[in-house]
Formats: sequence, C-alpha cells, structure tokens
Amino acid sequence: MKQARGKSGKGAEGGTEDKGPREDAGTAPVNGKAPAPMFLRVLVMLLAFGLMVGFAVVLARLTLEPSASSEALTHNNLSPGSSIRDYLARPAFRDTVKQLGGNLLLGVPFGLLLPVLAPRTRGLLRIAFLTAFVMLLVELTQGAFVTGRAFDVDDVLLNTSGALAGYLLLGRRVSRALHPRRAHWWHRFTRRSTAES
Repeated sequence: MKQARGKSGKGAEGGTEDKGPREDAGTAPVNGKAPAPMFLRVLVMLLAFGLMVGFAVVLARLTLEPSASSEALTHNNLSPGSSIRDYLARPAFRDTVKQLGGNLLLGVPFGLLLPVLAPRTRGLLRIAFLTAFVMLLVELTQGAFVTGRAFDVDDVLLNTSGALAGYLLLGRRVSRALHPRRAHWWHRFTRRSTAES
C-alpha cells in the first residue's frame, strides 16, 4: 500500500528539509562568525582601556610639558608639508627618523585601541577624523598655552597617518574578532539580491 502524498509530492518520508530555527537579523553576525567569549571580550577591553589611559598619560607628558630651553627655537607651522620637508632635509638621519617616526608612532594607539573599546569607531574615515580632532586640540593647546611648544599641522598629519596604519595592521582585525558586525534588516535584501545573481 503506497503512502499518500500531498500535491507538492512530498510525503512524510520526503518532507521539506528542516532548516532549523532562523537567526534573528538583529543579532546574527553578517559574516557568520560568532563573537568571542564574554570573559575574553571583557579581559581584552579592560586591557585596552588600561593601555589607553597609559597612552593618555604619555601623550600629555610628551606634548604638554613646558620646555623653556626650546622657546627660542619653536615656531608655528600652518603650511602642510613644511615641517616634513625640514625633517627630511636634515643631515642627521637619526633626527629625521626621530621626528617623523615619533609622530607616526604617537598616532598608532588610536588605530589600535579605539576600535576595540568602541566598535562604532571602526572605519578609516572615523579613525582619521577622531585622531585628527584629538591631535588638533593637543596642537592648539601647545601653541596657545605651553611654553616652548608650537602648533604644527604636520604633526597632526603624521599622527593621523600612524593611526590609520595601526588600524589597518591590527586594530580592525582585533575589533572584528571581539565585536563581529551585526546583521540589520536591510541585509535581508542584499543577501537575497546576491543569491539571485
């Protein structure tokens, strides 16, 4: 005796495949990767916070401490590239590396730590904007209130370049591992169009 089948031709034996519960579009990661364990996320974020505090202290000491002996040698620079050309023209290669490399390294922690502590800061434009904004405030404070310090727009450019390098080399990867991108309602339509094509 044959088993009765519905109009679709799929009986009890050949029923529709159970795909399991659907993931909520508001909580499922876009790339299918599960977030890191909670204790690991908390540990890394606490470490990143401690490093950010330490970096803020170092930044303040390097940029906001008065230097009376340098007062006669400092001058403001509002022309992008002027100080960089001066650094490159110096005969002592060590001084060039110290000035250019130091300003680049000073921006790296922004690209490494900001996306880990605040996933919404991910993205080249956001990292560049936040770094430039903070360092612009530092430079303005130097030029206006700190003896022996001056405003230099090239320092802001170098700091921002360092932040972007840190973000591309490591910050983006660590942030995505800790905070995977979440799917939103519009991803349903983008996935559907991709599958149809």
